[in-house]
Amino acid sequence: MRVLIVEDEPYLAEAVRDGLRLEAIAADIAGDGDSALELLGVHSYDLAVLDRDIPGPSGDEVARRIVASGSGIPILMLTAADRIDDKASGFGLGADDYLTKPFDLRELVLRLRALDRRRAHARPPVRELAGLRLDPFRREVFRDGRHVALTRKQFAVLEVLAAAEGGVVSAEELLERAWDENADPLTNAVRITVCALRKRLGEPWVIATVPGVGYRIDAGTDTTDPGRTPRG
Repeated sequence: MRVLIVEDEPYLAEAVRDGLRLEAIAADIAGDGDSALELLGVHSYDLAVLDRDIPGPSGDEVARRIVASGSGIPILMLTAADRIDDKASGFGLGADDYLTKPFDLRELVLRLRALDRRRAHARPPVRELAGLRLDPFRREVFRDGRHVALTRKQFAVLEVLAAAEGGVVSAEELLERAWDENADPLTNAVRITVCALRKRLGEPWVIATVPGVGYRIDAGTDTTDPGRTPRG
């Protein structure tokens, strides 16, 4: 999951971003309305966490633009105003949820995951393919009934691959969806993470490398020759 945080208080924005990363949720920060609209035009986000009181185009205007774009990105509004009228106006703009400052990060994470599950084009709460069972809400993975312990980043990569349902996902897309905008496009982090993920899931290798294209979950056959170590 990749989230855009639109918040003009730097310390709060960075604390939220760091907390979400610990939950395997990639997050970018926009400190004003113009930056938010620029990032929305460049990147594909699963959710937007939007403070209403920001410099430049207001949070309300950013929400209107998101809704008008037809992207279907769910919006969670953050605000210090807790009056019913304020919340009503926020929902009227197209917000899907509302959280009043100060808030508990755990509650924010739960609300984001709930919104992600309710998306009109959302994946099922639990994905099953190629002998894998992936539960995004509980952050659990099973391979043929065996629990597989994954790091946060490995889980995030597997979640993106599983959502493609056997389709090829490029290294660039994995970097964008499982990391964030600060990731070095020349890094070999994707290859290293995919290689480690293969080993955690065990043989027969379930993640195939499509040379020059990317990676996919192979629901049919072993992705390497017997005895050969998989390469990223």
